[in-house]
Amino acid sequence: MAKNETFKTNNEFSEGSDSRKEKSTVGSTTDNKTFISALKSENTKKKGETEFGALSKLSREKLIEQARKFSKQYFIGDGEKFRLKTYDTHASFDLEPEDKPLVKDALQLGVQALSALQDIMYAQDKWSLLVIFQAMDAAGKDGAIKHVMSGINPQGCQVSSFKAPSNEDLDHDYLWRCQKHLPERGRIGIFNRSYYEEVLVVRVHEKILESQKLDKKLITKDIWDERFKDIRNFEKYLHRNGTIVIKFFLNLSKEEQKKRFIERIDNPDKNWKFSATDVNERAYWDDYMNAYEDMIRNTSTEDSPWYVIPADNKSYARIAIASAIIHTLDQLDFEYPKVSSEKIEELKVIKAALLAE
Repeated sequence: MAKNETFKTNNEFSEGSDSRKEKSTVGSTTDNKTFISALKSENTKKKGETEFGALSKLSREKLIEQARKFSKQYFIGDGEKFRLKTYDTHASFDLEPEDKPLVKDALQLGVQALSALQDIMYAQDKWSLLVIFQAMDAAGKDGAIKHVMSGINPQGCQVSSFKAPSNEDLDHDYLWRCQKHLPERGRIGIFNRSYYEEVLVVRVHEKILESQKLDKKLITKDIWDERFKDIRNFEKYLHRNGTIVIKFFLNLSKEEQKKRFIERIDNPDKNWKFSATDVNERAYWDDYMNAYEDMIRNTSTEDSPWYVIPADNKSYARIAIASAIIHTLDQLDFEYPKVSSEKIEELKVIKAALLAE
């Protein structure tokens, strides 16, 4: 079977090609000055007050509005006209040295806001959120999950990582192993890689597809378009049943990946994270970039969008991710369950009894 027609020979994503940098229009320094300026304007601390002390006084409404504006630039929505080359891998905060604590403080504030929204979602028990991370190796998926979700109540959050499918997985359809880990109502589910691997690594390495126990009649020239349709329908089904799906592609440059690989080799504490396979995959970089572009173009919708996050700066990426999740949860218009007047009277009686002990 020949590769999909979209995998044509080009140098658009090759190392050494400047076409991507020249055409990048999203996530530039100029785009993000507004966000930093907003933080600075709110960060008017009093004498003896820490930066976070002042920043934390942001109202919930202002914080959510800033999160919406900041994440909007990476929101794809309808992916029909998506082109990866218009999205930069690096976006600068353009901070002065004295402003750099704002980066850490902004993330901490975002984590607190996210925790508060998740607590309401857990209490309401009507919606669930599925957050999917896809990226090249060393793009920072693990770190983003660790830092962004650090304040979430463990009872309301679950993380699932998907490696190569097992024999049991291969005896089922490709969505099966992920369906088993979908979040319950009131919870946030995080997929570190996902069913999207079936239109990424399986597409780049077609021998994997040949080993998936599929009848040859099912492996046609239209298989990738068919899988895109399957995924769109699956996510539409989830949305109609109260599971919101948002997806993050951590957009890492080839040069930054090389730098992080070398750091992992030089740091004994990170040697365990490194595999020769990771380096071998760099030879297929252009194919992967084309696969990611086609995937996002065909599976990003208004209800289940992709966010293309510049990942060369880890701190920046984490704030962008937190902002997008905050905005998504806020759109659901959560509120704590209201109790009846009878229940309130019952609680008053119980409180009085406790005070009388």
